[in-house]
Amino acid sequence: MFGFENRSETDLEKIQAARADIALNAQFDKAFIIMNALAAVIASYALLADSGSGVIGAMLVAMLLSPIAGISLALVDGESDLFKQSLLSLGGGIGIVLLCSLVVGLLHTDIPAGKELLARTRPNYMDLMIALAGGAVGAYAVISPRIVNAVVGVAIATALVPPLCSGTIFAARGEWENAGGAYLLAFANIVAIQFSSSVVLWLAGFHKAIDYFYRNDRVIWLNVISLSLLAILFTSLGANTQKVVVKMLFETNTRKIMQQELEHYPGARMSELTIAEEDDKNIVRVVVRSPFGFSAKDVELLEAKLPDAPNKLPLELRLRHVKVVVMTKRGPKYDLTLSEAEPLAQDSENAGATEE
Repeated sequence: MFGFENRSETDLEKIQAARADIALNAQFDKAFIIMNALAAVIASYALLADSGSGVIGAMLVAMLLSPIAGISLALVDGESDLFKQSLLSLGGGIGIVLLCSLVVGLLHTDIPAGKELLARTRPNYMDLMIALAGGAVGAYAVISPRIVNAVVGVAIATALVPPLCSGTIFAARGEWENAGGAYLLAFANIVAIQFSSSVVLWLAGFHKAIDYFYRNDRVIWLNVISLSLLAILFTSLGANTQKVVVKMLFETNTRKIMQQELEHYPGARMSELTIAEEDDKNIVRVVVRSPFGFSAKDVELLEAKLPDAPNKLPLELRLRHVKVVVMTKRGPKYDLTLSEAEPLAQDSENAGATEE
């Protein structure tokens, strides 16, 4: 059932050729060192510059996927020598990435963390699913010469170097919580890619390990460890996902309420809203473009409408008003005069009385 006796000679030749390619690409050689070092430099500077295209470029240059494929093949084929070689190559490649990104991180501790850096500090099970799918495609591309271009998509999907660089840049700044999140994402990607690659290779006929079961049961245990790690990651990242979803719902609800309340202020439009935890409270920063100004009473009334935060900390609304003039062909749509400002203030007072 699991042997190769029913396979054609051509199929066996393809399998052997794929084995040779995977083993060759898993070597820790000069090209492997140079490409991963360059990938780390590109990724680090792209993350600091908040450049999404630069991060994608680093994914395409990196070669960390090759030793992971070697580990996957070693586990399904029971090849202990290939397993050791691939594991050493992966460890060496990760070490090169960490070293290069550490140098860049120490040189630029003054650059504030942008979205690209922070995006890799809150891993969740969706990241794990992306890595699982990416690893499966990567393994299938290796054994299917017709799908060589799929490797590009895998490099984009799996993204091993950027989270490693993100973690090291944060570590260089002493921001250990963000560093831990980024390293967890990298670890989750590695485990998921290895597992899905092993599954695809097994289904494609790479399963000599079953022939070594009685002679080399250590291979079976290594696969069990891999599966156990994946289960643990699903559990831990699932909890992370719940936190992310709750936070997203809170921000969405806050944004919706602000938009609804601003409809009571003629010409007011919200252009930006951010929420940050500072000094044991949630600071809601809102930028509003409006022909009319906002008083402290207005901000107080708007703040009272906001939903409770999931972390149970108090809310503080900080509204930044940008004065605008809304012009039509007949002239300004809103004319800020005393007669027009009075009804607005009166409406705010009535709203406050209603709440009380």
